[in-house]
Amino acid sequence: MTSASITVKTRPVDDNGHLAKSEPTPSAFVLDLEAIKARAREHLEDGAVTIGNQADHQQIISLLNDALSTELVCALRYRSHHFMSASQGGIAGFAVTGELLQHSQEELAHADRLASRITQLGGVPDFSPQGLASRSHTDYVVSTSLQHMLTEDLVAERIAIETYTALVRFVADRDPTTRRLFEDILAQEEDHADELSDLLRRLPTGG
Repeated sequence: MTSASITVKTRPVDDNGHLAKSEPTPSAFVLDLEAIKARAREHLEDGAVTIGNQADHQQIISLLNDALSTELVCALRYRSHHFMSASQGGIAGFAVTGELLQHSQEELAHADRLASRITQLGGVPDFSPQGLASRSHTDYVVSTSLQHMLTEDLVAERIAIETYTALVRFVADRDPTTRRLFEDILAQEEDHADELSDLLRRLPTGG
């Protein structure tokens, strides 16, 4: 009679004689390409929105529209400060006018990217001036001096940094494209805050 061959798998033991925990086997990356191809032909009217996007689209659109309002208000405030800084800040004001104009242009570029994402998700970007200030996370403050302008701009950037950080965490992996957009804007808002902080430090006393 031929005896059956039996393979016994052993696990190592630790110093106390207990079985050591086995290391988990990394999961393999598997794509069901046929299923993906089939789903791609369904609901073509949804455009870029696929089953892989797990977010509540209406909620994301609402968050994007609030961010859009914030960027528009920031662009307007920077624009105002660009024109008023020279007349209210003397030589120091002339030195920062270009920086404030650049910030205004960059905030407007953020608004364009947010509006584009809203339309991509099937929403309508809200550019209505009615209620713009109330939808914005930041305030539009009329400034009376160069120092006041830069301070209010820095306060607004700090508000934007905290709100975009919260948005990135909230969206997470449910909508990677929107999360990356928020992350990109957040990075530039941090640059703005650093630049404004530096300008305030170099501002002559009483500026």
